[in-house]
Amino acid sequence: MDSSTRAIAANGFHKRRSWFLLLASAARITLVLVWGWAGCSKIRSPEASVEAVRVYRVLPESLLAPVGYGLPALELALAALLLLGLRIRLTAALSAGLLVAFIAGITQAWIRGLSIDCGCFGGGGEVGAAETQYVKEIVRDLLFLCASTWLVHRPTSRYALDNRVG
Repeated sequence: MDSSTRAIAANGFHKRRSWFLLLASAARITLVLVWGWAGCSKIRSPEASVEAVRVYRVLPESLLAPVGYGLPALELALAALLLLGLRIRLTAALSAGLLVAFIAGITQAWIRGLSIDCGCFGGGGEVGAAETQYVKEIVRDLLFLCASTWLVHRPTSRYALDNRVG
């Protein structure tokens, strides 16, 4: 391979790498905003967060408060770690796991005929049957799951502490 062929190949590699870095950065920013918004909206009203967990009718009463109070803290921690770019792969895997749990929760509520607001960004609780938005909520969470999955497989992004600490 001559030098011009190597230069062209290297240029293509750098363009793909730049594209991957851009996608990883966009995924990180998206998830920072999502988890930050979700955590902030729930932490302001912890009782509403507990009620949002209760209406899914999945957990025993003894776990409602720990999950309802703990969920906003977990979401804010995910947002902070992704914002800093610290332990991106692990944080993205936790994000993906939480999103799978949310998708499963919304799906089971829909299948069981419950009429609830998911409570994903605060609020939550029982609503009228015409007010449910299960398809929209599941599709939205699937898109966020794609962003999380991307970061699990390609965690390197610009402006991440992971780049400085190894």
